[in-house]
Amino acid sequence: MKPKIISAVLGSVAAALTLAGVVAVTGPGASPASATTVAAVTAAGHGGAVRQARAAAPAYTAPKRLLRYGLSGSDVKALQQRLAALKYYPGAADGKFRAYTLEAVWAFQEVQGLTVDGVVGPVTARALQHPSAYPARHASGGRMRVEVNLRTRVLVVYRAGAVALISHISAGGGYVYDHGARAITPTGHFRTTVYMPGWITVPLGTMYNSVLFIGTSYAIHGELTYGPNGGDVPLEPVSHGCVRIPYDIAQFFHTLVKTPGTPVYIY
Repeated sequence: MKPKIISAVLGSVAAALTLAGVVAVTGPGASPASATTVAAVTAAGHGGAVRQARAAAPAYTAPKRLLRYGLSGSDVKALQQRLAALKYYPGAADGKFRAYTLEAVWAFQEVQGLTVDGVVGPVTARALQHPSAYPARHASGGRMRVEVNLRTRVLVVYRAGAVALISHISAGGGYVYDHGARAITPTGHFRTTVYMPGWITVPLGTMYNSVLFIGTSYAIHGELTYGPNGGDVPLEPVSHGCVRIPYDIAQFFHTLVKTPGTPVYIY
Protein backbone atom coordinates (compact mmCIF):
# COMPACT_ATOMS: atom_id res chain seq x y z
CA MET A 1 0.00 0.00 0.00
CA LYS A 2 1.30 3.40 -0.95
CA PRO A 3 0.96 6.04 1.81
CA LYS A 4 -0.11 8.77 -0.61
CA ILE A 5 -2.86 6.58 -2.02
CA ILE A 6 -4.08 5.61 1.44
CA SER A 7 -4.05 9.25 2.56
CA ALA A 8 -6.13 10.34 -0.42
CA VAL A 9 -8.59 7.51 0.04
CA LEU A 10 -9.03 8.15 3.76
CA GLY A 11 -9.58 11.84 3.05
CA SER A 12 -12.50 10.91 0.85
CA VAL A 13 -13.90 8.59 3.51
CA ALA A 14 -14.28 11.51 5.94
CA ALA A 15 -16.90 13.02 3.63
CA ALA A 16 -18.75 9.78 2.80
CA LEU A 17 -22.48 10.00 2.08
CA THR A 18 -25.09 8.48 4.39
CA LEU A 19 -26.64 5.37 2.86
CA ALA A 20 -29.89 3.97 4.25
CA GLY A 21 -29.45 6.06 7.38
CA VAL A 22 -26.53 3.99 8.60
CA VAL A 23 -23.33 5.87 7.77
CA ALA A 24 -22.85 9.31 9.27
CA VAL A 25 -20.92 12.17 7.71
CA THR A 26 -18.66 13.69 10.30
CA GLY A 27 -15.47 15.67 10.58
CA PRO A 28 -14.04 18.58 8.66
CA GLY A 29 -14.76 16.96 5.27
CA ALA A 30 -18.53 17.20 5.74
CA SER A 31 -19.85 20.27 3.93
CA PRO A 32 -23.37 21.79 3.85
CA ALA A 33 -23.70 20.54 0.28
CA SER A 34 -22.82 16.97 1.23
CA ALA A 35 -25.20 17.20 4.20
CA THR A 36 -28.03 18.11 1.81
CA THR A 37 -27.20 15.09 -0.33
CA VAL A 38 -27.08 12.90 2.77
CA ALA A 39 -30.55 13.99 3.80
CA ALA A 40 -31.93 13.23 0.35
CA VAL A 41 -30.29 9.81 0.18
CA THR A 42 -31.41 8.89 3.69
CA ALA A 43 -34.98 9.95 3.03
CA ALA A 44 -35.09 7.92 -0.16
CA GLY A 45 -33.68 4.89 1.62
CA HIS A 46 -36.29 4.96 4.40
CA GLY A 47 -39.13 5.85 2.04
CA GLY A 48 -38.43 2.96 -0.30
CA ALA A 49 -38.53 5.22 -3.36
CA VAL A 50 -36.47 2.85 -5.49
CA ARG A 51 -38.04 -0.57 -5.97
CA GLN A 52 -38.99 -2.45 -9.13
CA ALA A 53 -40.33 0.52 -11.06
CA ARG A 54 -38.50 3.42 -12.66
CA ALA A 55 -36.10 5.08 -10.25
CA ALA A 56 -37.25 8.34 -8.66
CA ALA A 57 -34.81 11.17 -7.94
CA PRO A 58 -34.56 14.96 -8.21
CA ALA A 59 -34.39 16.53 -11.66
CA TYR A 60 -31.03 16.54 -13.38
CA THR A 61 -29.78 19.05 -15.94
CA ALA A 62 -27.51 17.59 -18.60
CA PRO A 63 -23.98 19.08 -18.56
CA LYS A 64 -22.83 21.26 -21.44
CA ARG A 65 -19.56 19.36 -21.79
CA LEU A 66 -18.34 15.79 -21.56
CA LEU A 67 -17.61 14.85 -17.97
CA ARG A 68 -14.74 12.48 -17.38
CA TYR A 69 -12.04 11.55 -14.89
CA GLY A 70 -9.86 14.49 -13.83
CA LEU A 71 -12.39 17.27 -14.43
CA SER A 72 -13.89 19.47 -11.74
CA GLY A 73 -16.68 21.99 -11.47
CA SER A 74 -20.30 22.55 -10.50
CA ASP A 75 -21.48 20.19 -13.24
CA VAL A 76 -19.38 17.39 -11.72
CA LYS A 77 -20.91 18.13 -8.33
CA ALA A 78 -24.40 17.95 -9.85
CA LEU A 79 -23.46 14.59 -11.38
CA GLN A 80 -22.28 13.30 -8.00
CA GLN A 81 -25.49 14.43 -6.32
CA ARG A 82 -27.59 12.77 -9.02
CA LEU A 83 -25.72 9.48 -8.73
CA ALA A 84 -26.04 9.53 -4.94
CA ALA A 85 -29.80 10.16 -5.19
CA LEU A 86 -30.04 7.08 -7.42
CA LYS A 87 -28.16 5.00 -4.78
CA TYR A 88 -24.83 4.88 -6.57
CA TYR A 89 -21.82 5.99 -4.54
CA PRO A 90 -19.62 8.69 -6.14
CA GLY A 91 -17.79 9.70 -2.97
CA ALA A 92 -18.11 13.20 -1.57
CA ALA A 93 -20.12 15.69 -3.64
CA ASP A 94 -17.06 17.92 -3.95
CA GLY A 95 -17.14 18.66 -7.68
CA LYS A 96 -14.02 16.59 -8.41
CA PHE A 97 -14.29 13.68 -10.83
CA ARG A 98 -12.01 11.12 -9.24
CA ALA A 99 -11.91 7.35 -8.85
CA TYR A 100 -15.07 6.94 -6.77
CA THR A 101 -17.11 9.05 -9.15
CA LEU A 102 -15.68 7.02 -12.03
CA GLU A 103 -16.72 3.75 -10.35
CA ALA A 104 -20.23 5.13 -9.79
CA VAL A 105 -20.54 6.19 -13.44
CA TRP A 106 -19.37 2.72 -14.50
CA ALA A 107 -22.04 1.13 -12.29
CA PHE A 108 -24.74 3.44 -13.63
CA GLN A 109 -23.80 2.73 -17.24
CA GLU A 110 -23.69 -1.00 -16.50
CA VAL A 111 -27.20 -1.00 -15.03
CA GLN A 112 -28.58 1.15 -17.86
CA GLY A 113 -27.07 -1.11 -20.53
CA LEU A 114 -24.92 1.66 -21.98
CA THR A 115 -21.38 1.65 -23.28
CA VAL A 116 -19.27 1.54 -20.12
CA ASP A 117 -16.53 4.13 -20.59
CA GLY A 118 -16.88 6.29 -17.47
CA VAL A 119 -17.65 9.36 -19.59
CA VAL A 120 -20.87 11.31 -19.14
CA GLY A 121 -21.83 12.34 -22.64
CA PRO A 122 -25.28 13.00 -24.18
CA VAL A 123 -26.45 9.36 -23.97
CA THR A 124 -25.46 8.86 -20.34
CA ALA A 125 -26.82 12.31 -19.44
CA ARG A 126 -30.22 11.40 -20.92
CA ALA A 127 -30.19 8.17 -18.96
CA LEU A 128 -29.44 10.14 -15.79
CA GLN A 129 -32.51 12.24 -16.51
CA HIS A 130 -34.72 9.20 -17.13
CA PRO A 131 -33.03 6.23 -15.43
CA SER A 132 -34.32 2.70 -15.17
CA ALA A 133 -34.12 0.91 -11.83
CA TYR A 134 -32.07 -2.25 -11.48
CA PRO A 135 -34.20 -5.30 -12.44
CA ALA A 136 -33.97 -7.48 -9.33
CA ARG A 137 -33.68 -11.19 -10.02
CA HIS A 138 -34.56 -12.32 -6.48
CA ALA A 139 -37.31 -9.91 -5.44
CA SER A 140 -38.76 -12.52 -3.06
CA GLY A 141 -35.33 -13.49 -1.71
CA GLY A 142 -35.49 -11.33 1.41
CA ARG A 143 -36.16 -7.71 2.24
CA MET A 144 -32.50 -7.46 3.21
CA ARG A 145 -30.29 -9.14 0.64
CA VAL A 146 -27.35 -8.69 -1.70
CA GLU A 147 -27.52 -9.44 -5.41
CA VAL A 148 -24.29 -9.72 -7.39
CA ASN A 149 -24.63 -9.70 -11.17
CA LEU A 150 -21.40 -11.00 -12.68
CA ARG A 151 -22.45 -10.23 -16.24
CA THR A 152 -23.50 -6.64 -15.52
CA ARG A 153 -20.62 -6.29 -12.99
CA VAL A 154 -22.66 -4.71 -10.23
CA LEU A 155 -23.60 -5.42 -6.63
CA VAL A 156 -26.98 -4.28 -5.31
CA VAL A 157 -27.85 -4.08 -1.60
CA TYR A 158 -31.52 -4.18 -0.59
CA ARG A 159 -32.75 -2.99 2.79
CA ALA A 160 -36.44 -3.14 3.74
CA GLY A 161 -37.09 -4.28 0.18
CA ALA A 162 -35.63 -1.12 -1.37
CA VAL A 163 -32.31 -0.46 -3.07
CA ALA A 164 -29.80 0.99 -0.61
CA LEU A 165 -26.63 0.79 -2.71
CA ILE A 166 -25.50 -0.05 -6.24
CA SER A 167 -21.77 -0.57 -6.76
CA HIS A 168 -19.46 -1.59 -9.56
CA ILE A 169 -17.55 -4.79 -8.81
CA SER A 170 -14.57 -6.71 -10.11
CA ALA A 171 -15.06 -10.47 -9.70
CA GLY A 172 -13.15 -13.60 -10.72
CA GLY A 173 -10.99 -13.07 -13.79
CA GLY A 174 -11.11 -16.65 -15.09
CA TYR A 175 -7.32 -16.98 -15.26
CA VAL A 176 -5.28 -19.87 -13.86
CA TYR A 177 -3.11 -19.33 -10.78
CA ASP A 178 -1.38 -21.31 -8.00
CA HIS A 179 -0.78 -24.71 -9.56
CA GLY A 180 -3.88 -24.86 -11.72
CA ALA A 181 -6.54 -23.11 -9.63
CA ARG A 182 -8.92 -21.02 -11.72
CA ALA A 183 -10.08 -17.54 -10.70
CA ILE A 184 -13.85 -18.08 -10.69
CA THR A 185 -16.49 -16.40 -8.56
CA PRO A 186 -19.01 -19.08 -7.50
CA THR A 187 -22.64 -18.53 -8.42
CA GLY A 188 -25.65 -19.51 -6.32
CA HIS A 189 -27.43 -18.64 -3.09
CA PHE A 190 -25.21 -17.97 -0.08
CA ARG A 191 -25.43 -16.12 3.23
CA THR A 192 -23.03 -13.77 4.95
CA THR A 193 -21.04 -15.67 7.57
CA VAL A 194 -18.62 -13.28 9.27
CA TYR A 195 -17.24 -9.76 8.98
CA MET A 196 -13.47 -9.41 9.26
CA PRO A 197 -12.35 -5.77 9.62
CA GLY A 198 -9.16 -4.27 8.25
CA TRP A 199 -6.67 -5.97 5.97
CA ILE A 200 -6.54 -9.77 6.19
CA THR A 201 -4.80 -12.51 4.22
CA VAL A 202 -6.71 -15.62 3.13
CA PRO A 203 -5.95 -18.36 0.58
CA LEU A 204 -7.31 -16.19 -2.24
CA GLY A 205 -5.19 -13.16 -1.33
CA THR A 206 -5.26 -9.98 0.73
CA MET A 207 -8.54 -8.13 1.24
CA TYR A 208 -10.04 -5.25 3.20
CA ASN A 209 -13.13 -5.10 5.46
CA SER A 210 -14.30 -8.48 4.27
CA VAL A 211 -17.85 -9.81 4.52
CA LEU A 212 -17.40 -13.52 3.92
CA PHE A 213 -20.05 -15.74 2.37
CA ILE A 214 -18.19 -19.05 1.83
CA GLY A 215 -15.94 -20.30 4.61
CA THR A 216 -12.94 -18.08 5.17
CA SER A 217 -12.02 -17.67 1.52
CA TYR A 218 -14.77 -16.04 -0.53
CA ALA A 219 -15.90 -12.56 0.42
CA ILE A 220 -17.24 -9.23 -0.68
CA HIS A 221 -14.34 -6.96 0.19
CA GLY A 222 -12.61 -3.70 -0.56
CA GLU A 223 -9.50 -3.02 -2.60
CA LEU A 224 -7.56 0.18 -3.19
CA THR A 225 -9.36 2.36 -5.69
CA TYR A 226 -7.51 5.14 -7.50
CA GLY A 227 -6.61 6.60 -10.88
CA PRO A 228 -8.40 6.64 -14.24
CA ASN A 229 -8.53 2.84 -14.42
CA GLY A 230 -9.99 2.17 -10.97
CA GLY A 231 -6.81 0.85 -9.35
CA ASP A 232 -7.45 -2.62 -7.89
CA VAL A 233 -11.17 -2.45 -8.73
CA PRO A 234 -10.91 -1.97 -12.50
CA LEU A 235 -13.60 -2.28 -15.13
CA GLU A 236 -12.55 -5.83 -15.93
CA PRO A 237 -12.96 -8.89 -13.65
CA VAL A 238 -9.51 -9.50 -12.14
CA SER A 239 -9.99 -11.08 -8.69
CA HIS A 240 -9.07 -14.63 -7.68
CA GLY A 241 -12.77 -15.28 -7.07
CA CYS A 242 -13.95 -12.81 -4.44
CA VAL A 243 -16.23 -9.87 -5.17
CA ARG A 244 -14.15 -6.68 -5.06
CA ILE A 245 -15.81 -3.37 -4.25
CA PRO A 246 -14.25 0.11 -4.14
CA TYR A 247 -12.26 0.87 -0.99
CA ASP A 248 -14.49 3.75 0.05
CA ILE A 249 -17.62 1.60 -0.20
CA ALA A 250 -15.90 -1.11 1.83
CA GLN A 251 -15.69 1.42 4.65
CA PHE A 252 -19.44 1.09 5.25
CA PHE A 253 -20.72 -1.89 3.24
CA HIS A 254 -20.63 -4.16 6.29
CA THR A 255 -23.02 -1.79 8.11
CA LEU A 256 -25.68 -2.24 5.40
CA VAL A 257 -26.00 -6.02 5.89
CA LYS A 258 -26.43 -8.31 8.86
CA THR A 259 -23.65 -10.77 9.52
CA PRO A 260 -24.25 -13.62 9.74
CA GLY A 261 -27.37 -14.42 7.80
CA THR A 262 -27.97 -11.92 4.98
CA PRO A 263 -28.81 -13.73 1.71
CA VAL A 264 -26.25 -13.22 -1.06
CA TYR A 265 -27.34 -14.15 -4.58
CA ILE A 266 -24.58 -14.37 -7.18
CA TYR A 267 -25.50 -14.93 -10.81
